[in-house]
Amino acid sequence: MDYIKISSKNVIDKTVTALKDNGINVHIAKNSDDAKKIVFNIIPVGAEVMTMTSVTLDTLGISTEINNSGNYDSVRKKLDKMDRKTQNDEMQKLGAAPNWAVGSVHAITEDGKIMIASNTGSQLPAYVYGANNVIFVAGMHKIVKDMDQGFKRIYEHSLVLESERARKAYGVLGSSVNKVLIINKEIKPNRINLVLVPEVIGF
Repeated sequence: MDYIKISSKNVIDKTVTALKDNGINVHIAKNSDDAKKIVFNIIPVGAEVMTMTSVTLDTLGISTEINNSGNYDSVRKKLDKMDRKTQNDEMQKLGAAPNWAVGSVHAITEDGKIMIASNTGSQLPAYVYGANNVIFVAGMHKIVKDMDQGFKRIYEHSLVLESERARKAYGVLGSSVNKVLIINKEIKPNRINLVLVPEVIGF
């Protein structure tokens, strides 16, 4: 499979329709700069926001804006100042239920399912239920036919690149797919926003 190929317009249109039917708000960005603008048009200034670890967010400058601009109540900055050994319980609660959670995904199926793989699972509680509002930003190359292709994409593409990143960033042997979240449908109106970018960005 070609994991960095942008899907055709027909496939994108089909996927967007399915996502909307499954309760996901979809925003089509013109490019990376437009994607960033869309995100900050959605998040109110001053909002409590947790940025999940994401190459996509880092590449677009979204993580830096949220965590360092002073325009938002950054949960990440709070966590960075805390001691995991003595404040672990408090840190887990902060990360699990922010008002806003912003991150990315690893695969989006044509029938409107979102797939997210994780090593620790730390970002998943907020995505599933804890956060009142969730924003995903993803390149259109992450659209796959079905969940079988989604799992192949996760293991054959995303994991390989994430392991390489983890080795360089943390000095570990690599990453692993220990937990996978599949969002079939969101029942709370307007809770999840997905910004699709017509560029190869992120894993």
